[in-house]
Amino acid sequence: MPALDTCSELELDHQLCFALYSTSLMMTKVYKPLLKKLGLTYPQYLVMLVLWQEDGITVGTLSKRLLTDPGSLTPLLKRLEADQLLRRQRSVQDERVVELFLTDKGRSLREQARHIPSCMVNASEKSMEALTQLKEDLVQLRDSLQKAK
Repeated sequence: MPALDTCSELELDHQLCFALYSTSLMMTKVYKPLLKKLGLTYPQYLVMLVLWQEDGITVGTLSKRLLTDPGSLTPLLKRLEADQLLRRQRSVQDERVVELFLTDKGRSLREQARHIPSCMVNASEKSMEALTQLKEDLVQLRDSLQKAK
């Protein structure tokens, strides 16, 4: 078999995108058992984080916060509603708009989730300062990429 030309810029381990992707996969794996105790998946946890911060927002606002398509949120939101963590309600001003409200059960889940960020910090084996800097760098990268699309 002939030797392949080496093109180091196309090697998997030289790709920033793969470092981000594989790190994201590992983060999700570490979150999984923590969230399982709460009965949440990682995408559901992200929704709950937004609602714990700002209850009563619209699906459109949630979609913008999570950088996702509103239609892709519908099944996830229906599941959270079936689990009695939130209530979906048509806006009185515009019935095309769906508003999201935490239930008492959804609000109480916040207390049960308080330990999760510290568990993730511990799992990272990094200082809070290093993780804060990494997050800021990633947000800047995300914002630059969002402008470039």
